[in-house]
Amino acid sequence: MKHSRRLRAAVIMAVLTGISLPLSASADVVVQKSITYFQIGGRTAAELDAELSRKGPFTQASGSRHPGATQIRFGGDLTYTRRGTRCAIDDVRVTVETKLILPRWKNRKRASTEMALLWDALSADIKRHEERHAEIARQHAKLLEQRLMKLRPERNCEILQDRVAVVTDDVTASHDAAQMQFDRVEAKNFQDRMLRILRYRRESQENQ
Repeated sequence: MKHSRRLRAAVIMAVLTGISLPLSASADVVVQKSITYFQIGGRTAAELDAELSRKGPFTQASGSRHPGATQIRFGGDLTYTRRGTRCAIDDVRVTVETKLILPRWKNRKRASTEMALLWDALSADIKRHEERHAEIARQHAKLLEQRLMKLRPERNCEILQDRVAVVTDDVTASHDAAQMQFDRVEAKNFQDRMLRILRYRRESQENQ
C-alpha cells in the first residue's frame, strides 16, 4: 500500500550583493527556469548606477534594491510504501523553479564605445552571477532527492515523515549558506573581475 505527501516548499530569494553555468534537468529533479527583464535608462556610468539602484529588484531579505536577483522555489512530492511491517520511501520527485531578474539598458545602441564596453561587461557579469545562483539551487535540489531516497524504512510512516522534515530543513539550510557564501566571495572580488572583463573586451575589439 502506498501513500504520498507533498514536500514542504522552501521559498528562497537569492540576491546579488555585488554588482555560467546553465541549468539542466535530470531524470529525477524537475527544473523550471525563466528570465524576466526590467528596463533602465541613463547615458553615463553614474546614471546607470542610479537607475539600477532605483529600478532594480527589491528584496525583503536585504531591504534594498539590487542590479539583479534570482527567485528560487523548491517543492515536489514524496511517496511512501509498506515493506513488510515497515514504512519506506517509494519515490521522490523534487522540483526547483528559478526566475532570473535582469536589467536591460534601452540606450545600449546609442552608447559610446567605452560605455558600451562597460555595460556589456556589467550586464554579462550580472547574468553570470544570477545563473550561478540558479545552479546552486539545482545542485541542492539534487542533493535533497539523493538524501531522501537514502532514508531507511521506519516502523511507522509518522517517524519517517519526521526524518524527511529533518533532511529537508538540513538541505535548505545548506542551500541558504551556500548562496550567502557565494555572494560574499562575489562582492569581495567584483572590482578585480570587472577590470579583467573590461581588459579582455578591449583587447578583443583591438584585434578585430
